[in-house]
Amino acid sequence: MDIETFNRREKILKLREELLAVEEDRLAGRTGCTLDESDIHLDHMIEEV
Repeated sequence: MDIETFNRREKILKLREELLAVEEDRLAGRTGCTLDESDIHLDHMIEEV
């Protein structure tokens, strides 16, 4: 696997980990950002990948 593929994979895994943490918070009843804020954040994360 080349370095570019490795870095992309690492970013995707990090994003996945963050999404799981958010889902756990949601299920536990903790509040966070709005859906629109999440959408903007995810768009920025995807652009980095």
